[in-house]
Amino acid sequence: MLAPGALAALSELFGPRLSTAGAVLAQHAQSESLIAGPPPEAVVFPETTAEVAALARLSAEHGFPLVGWGAGTSLEGHALALQGGVTVDFARMDRVLDIRAGDMIVRVQPGLSREALNRELRTTGLFFPVDPGANASLGGMASTRASGTTAVRYGTMRDNVLALEVVLAGGEVIRTGSAAAKSSAGYDLTGLFVGAEGTLGLITELTLRLHGQPEAVSAAACSFPGLAAAVDCVIATIQSGLPMARIEFLDAATVAAVNAHSRLTLPLSPLLLVEFHGSPAAVEEQAARFGELAAAFGQTGFQWASATEDRSRLWAARHAAYHAILASRPGCLAMVTDVCVPISQLARAVEETAADIAASPLPGPILGHVGDGNFHAILLVHPQDPAEVAAAKALATRMADRALRLGGTITGEHGIGAGKRGLMAAEHGAGWQAMGRIKTALDPMGLMNPGKLVP
Repeated sequence: MLAPGALAALSELFGPRLSTAGAVLAQHAQSESLIAGPPPEAVVFPETTAEVAALARLSAEHGFPLVGWGAGTSLEGHALALQGGVTVDFARMDRVLDIRAGDMIVRVQPGLSREALNRELRTTGLFFPVDPGANASLGGMASTRASGTTAVRYGTMRDNVLALEVVLAGGEVIRTGSAAAKSSAGYDLTGLFVGAEGTLGLITELTLRLHGQPEAVSAAACSFPGLAAAVDCVIATIQSGLPMARIEFLDAATVAAVNAHSRLTLPLSPLLLVEFHGSPAAVEEQAARFGELAAAFGQTGFQWASATEDRSRLWAARHAAYHAILASRPGCLAMVTDVCVPISQLARAVEETAADIAASPLPGPILGHVGDGNFHAILLVHPQDPAEVAAAKALATRMADRALRLGGTITGEHGIGAGKRGLMAAEHGAGWQAMGRIKTALDPMGLMNPGKLVP
């Protein structure tokens, strides 16, 4: 429990931007998935780095945990206050601080969403490419090392965060990285905090790499007679060196859910959604080459979407796939798996996973950013049914074990949080304990997002 002295100090620091109202606490106890947790004891809404630093000093003085909150779209319980304390909601730290178009970089506050940033960039000829689907906050995306549909061409948050400002436990403020394109000056502290999930400190500013808006864009939906044909086409496409901007896989169950939710009429068979960026001539050439590859794997239908509105509708439907799948089994919550394997092992991983789900009592539509070997099974569970919950956990564990056996990872983009913490030793061995020692060195009292990621 927060001591009266701690509440009084928080009230003095934040005034009306401190809340202990039941509705606000309940809002910050929500998760997008099956993972649940208790509400925090208080929520604060800082507006400056100085306020976050002062908050961290109060945390150390009074011994209460701090849990960062962006848009609340994470899937592994990252932002749940599992051990009580104060949730730090960055909604008011949402400004674009500096656009340096000549250097193709931008400085932003952590509460800014990726969609809001790209609206600000429209007149510059630049854009920020990392697209996890949800309109997540950029601080949250950095904290989970997010990626998404465009990672196959533009990389993940790891590749697009150049520098950070971070408030450490106890209130010290540090800056990592620089505006330079590269550096060999010491430890990569930026890389350390990108993916640390708020367990080492709170990000209060980001310097991000921008990219030029493509001159021409073309997208298509391409159906296949079976799962194996679609996945083999992906592997051949990537191995051929064809520069895809996006290549997404949806199995037949996902297509059915997307059709119902977004009022589309896509064929009810495994589907690839693809997109090409570049000059008009390059896009035309790439699309023609992909068409040849798809034909070799028996593609059964090609729907081009060159008009902006048609592409937007197609990708909006893809981004809504998670909620479409949830709506396909009313009353259910999802356990979302997130494995990533080497591209050469993708077909085996997807086919074995599909067979495992088919033999289980649960529906589990499969989709993913297969261009980089990352796919998801959305396991739909009645949360009050212990047998279904147990079956989902067993399926998810087998998926993780399979990914590791094939040389992959238990999470390609969603992170660990509390949901996958029990799988970390299997992937990292003694390396996981080393992560714990880094955590202890930077946060000796264990107040930064406790109960997540590390031992």
